[in-house]
Amino acid sequence: MTATNAAFLSYTPVALAFGTSGLRGLVTDITDLEAYINVKGALRYLVSIGDIEAGGVVVLGGDLRPSTDRIMGAAARAIVDAGFAVENAGKIPTPAVILHSLATHRAGVMVSGSHIPFDRNGIKINRSKGEVLKSDEAGITREVDAVRAEEYGRSAGASAFTALGMLKEPMALPAVDRAAEERYVARYVEGFGGSGRRALEGLSVLVYEHSAVGRDLLGRVLRELGAKVLPAGRAATFIPIDTENVTDELLGRLVAMLSAAEASGEAPDAIVSTDGDSDRPFVAAVLPRGDARRVQFLPGDLLGIVVAELLGADAVAVPISSNDAVERRMTELGVWLDKTKIGSPYVVAAIEELSRRAGGGHKRVVGWEANGGFLLGSQTLLVPGATALAPLPTRDSMLPILANLFAARSRNVSLSALWSQLPRRYGRSGLKDQVPVAVSRAILAGLVPPGDVTEVELGRGDDGAVRRRDASGESSSLDPAMAAPWLAASRALARCFSPERGFADIVRINVLDGVRVYFANGDVAHVRPSGNAPQLRLYANSDTQERADQIVDLGLQEPGGILAELQATFA
Repeated sequence: MTATNAAFLSYTPVALAFGTSGLRGLVTDITDLEAYINVKGALRYLVSIGDIEAGGVVVLGGDLRPSTDRIMGAAARAIVDAGFAVENAGKIPTPAVILHSLATHRAGVMVSGSHIPFDRNGIKINRSKGEVLKSDEAGITREVDAVRAEEYGRSAGASAFTALGMLKEPMALPAVDRAAEERYVARYVEGFGGSGRRALEGLSVLVYEHSAVGRDLLGRVLRELGAKVLPAGRAATFIPIDTENVTDELLGRLVAMLSAAEASGEAPDAIVSTDGDSDRPFVAAVLPRGDARRVQFLPGDLLGIVVAELLGADAVAVPISSNDAVERRMTELGVWLDKTKIGSPYVVAAIEELSRRAGGGHKRVVGWEANGGFLLGSQTLLVPGATALAPLPTRDSMLPILANLFAARSRNVSLSALWSQLPRRYGRSGLKDQVPVAVSRAILAGLVPPGDVTEVELGRGDDGAVRRRDASGESSSLDPAMAAPWLAASRALARCFSPERGFADIVRINVLDGVRVYFANGDVAHVRPSGNAPQLRLYANSDTQERADQIVDLGLQEPGGILAELQATFA
């Protein structure tokens, strides 16, 4: 979206837009002026809804991207000009900022692009009560538009910004306050048994540090819980790690780190890491030396199953893109399951709704995303005699990392053995980069029928009709007029997901977020544009890892892959 230009600017501004979680954009577009406008507008909105009061304090944090320091400075100036004081939490994980905000009843501003490439960045603003939700976005946009009009209406002399949109007098940040960091560390050290209980004693954990903002805190918590920490791969430059797009190159990097550790006499039990702002976990089991793979990565949606079981969850919210092993295990356990659109605000909203149903028996409400970020909706005592974990309804990487290690250690089994008890459903995801947003929209427009139906069954029942399927699994026939566009979409999909590529007949289609296709042989393929970047994602589930990998490879193949065919067909 291109914003109206101001008379004193020598460039055409590009307004930041909401993605699946927070604002994202190219670093070249996130000028000081653009950051200032968005932060100031968001804070005005929070004041207008009574979430915070002017004159208070706002928590500010950031990740390790090269552009973050400058954007934090612009955000700090906006915080002060909006009538607040700045608590500089420093370079710290996003969940640590939000945890501290919740505990101190303050709004928070986190400058981070999460897992996306370093030429992009973002700003995530949270309320004093938790994440900004999708229902807040319209109000924030109105206030941002008002601030934009004010700033664009100033003369060159009166504006605090240069013709290039940079602050004439950059603001120095206050000294770093470690309170948010210490609160985050204490949460997990005390939650897993306190300093007197070394819950991970005997484990040796290789921590792939790269450029993750939480790399030091992760190592610190593991050490305080008794694990031996082997740091590796620390980087001075930013490395984007996407836990939903784990490549062979990344796995090869980990095997090399493992080999180096073993050559020095170490014997790691696991490899852990996070994405850039440390709200998404990466956990890999170390396999015996005779296994050619050497490491086993477990996708985040499966990591979450282990955490939910450990916490004794009775109600769960996950995005529609999650591995269907989640549905299978929650059904086995009798746990209520809600499926949402993709993005933490949707999962947060579902958790809030489930929590409001407390009278219906939900006592431990949790959620997680396919990237592994775990959201805790209820106060939970993990270990008898320990400190209960307070709710933290935002993506967090520390809990799923620790919970999986703790569960394996408690049962005296390896991570690989622990994970072997999960439903035998395998997943893989990948992405096609540099797909223009307009192209992705055209693909969805061609495949998503109009109306309020989000899922249908095809060819089921005695009449072979297209049947509408609700959240509980109940179905009812669609009339021919409503069924026609669904049949057209299924034919278009069947041409790309063809028998020649090993796909069976299509039996279900879900369009809650993107297009999720279920096949008669149990395969699942889900096509969805990224909410943060010009990318088209493909998620796959199958009964074997080889088939899940193959589905993604077929999708990403160039030339002639499935995603390329969809692009050629509809765009």
